[in-house]
Amino acid sequence: MQNGPTTIPGARPPRPAGSYAARSKRWTSNAVRPDSNNSQNAQRSYERYLALARAEVQLGNTVGAENYYQHAEHYFRSMRPDPDGN
Repeated sequence: MQNGPTTIPGARPPRPAGSYAARSKRWTSNAVRPDSNNSQNAQRSYERYLALARAEVQLGNTVGAENYYQHAEHYFRSMRPDPDGN
């Protein structure tokens, strides 16, 4: 049996430590994001997932319906105002 490092055929050599940091800085965006208080998209997604859940119930797929209900609940919560008023 040999002692010491073994090489695996086809294995890639390790990357230098700084390559990831340099790459992540390259993809920064200066785009302005829409206002988070606009709940129109959340309302639309909520209604969409409710409709999908109801369709799954009609098909008899309770697991799929529960999944869509959970998604709808997420958007329902995001539509409510924050308790802090933010």
